[in-house]
Amino acid sequence: MMEDSLALPLWLDALIAILFLGGAVVALLGSIGLARMPDFYMRLHGPTKASTLGVGATLVGSMIWFGVGHPGLSVQEILITVFLFATAPVSAHMMGRAALHRRVACRERTHGEPWDEM
Repeated sequence: MMEDSLALPLWLDALIAILFLGGAVVALLGSIGLARMPDFYMRLHGPTKASTLGVGATLVGSMIWFGVGHPGLSVQEILITVFLFATAPVSAHMMGRAALHRRVACRERTHGEPWDEM
């Protein structure tokens, strides 16, 4: 026998769908940017900016879905979101600084070298 499913209001279903689909599209664009950007410094933007926003939107949609549809507070999504938003910028900063320290080459048409401005 099937459980009774909770019927959510149409606007809430639409909001959750927009968050899931928007998050998936933004994460996909971030992944494509990671694969297609020409040098290391530009590739940092794909996973740190777009993919973080995409995964964050998906997690917010999941928090709304499980928060409304099931009793109790879902702490897992909150912890994942906090961990993601705290570690992604820090790791990108560390990789960027390591690349500057190692003098990783830029794209040919870049004006100047990034380590000259330090």
